[in-house]
Amino acid sequence: MKILAMDTSNQVLSVALLEDKQLIGEITTNIAKNHSVRLMPAVEKLMQDVHITPSELDRIVVAKGPGSFTGVRIGLATAKTMAWALNIPVIGVSSLEAFAYQGILFDGIICPFFDARRGLVYTGAYRWKNGELETVMEEENILMTEWLAKLKETGENVLFLSQDIEAFKEVIKEHLQDKAVIADSSFQLPRAAHLALLGREREADSVHALVPNYLRLAEAEANWQKQQKEQADS
Repeated sequence: MKILAMDTSNQVLSVALLEDKQLIGEITTNIAKNHSVRLMPAVEKLMQDVHITPSELDRIVVAKGPGSFTGVRIGLATAKTMAWALNIPVIGVSSLEAFAYQGILFDGIICPFFDARRGLVYTGAYRWKNGELETVMEEENILMTEWLAKLKETGENVLFLSQDIEAFKEVIKEHLQDKAVIADSSFQLPRAAHLALLGREREADSVHALVPNYLRLAEAEANWQKQQKEQADS
């Protein structure tokens, strides 16, 4: 089985090709450039480098959020269009869950997170058990201080994974002290290879039913709903 995976849900852009369980190629960059311009060239280059054509693909796996609203949409639109054109399955996987794969060797709670601004984060808590990645605490859009208080109550060691780790390192250490484990910088970027591994055995999504998981409304939509409510109440 040949799987193409792509993650554009945050600043990192990552694409990977998996053949059965073997990673045969991956491109990952961490630069602030437009994913809409860079995604397809990255996919094309990767496929050329490993000598695989689109017609050989068996499924496509894509990060469905949470993360950047624009980035999530770009990845999903590209994956769904390719899957539709090639008549192959498409599978959406949580961006946080895929990131948590990085902690496969960690004995404790794994906490990936993305900065959601104004002290908020997109986050969830996971654990590897018997070779399976399990959800310990459901994904939330929450104030980091509130989330850290929840983690502290577990009394367990917590591995933190985030491309935004530097902005939160002090508050993490303040709340969890020696229970906080900050991964090395080489582990702080999500990888499409892990996305592919998680999506390998999952049931396919309907191309039309697969939608982003934003965890919160876009600001424009939230403002519109607020205006509609105010008008209805007036």
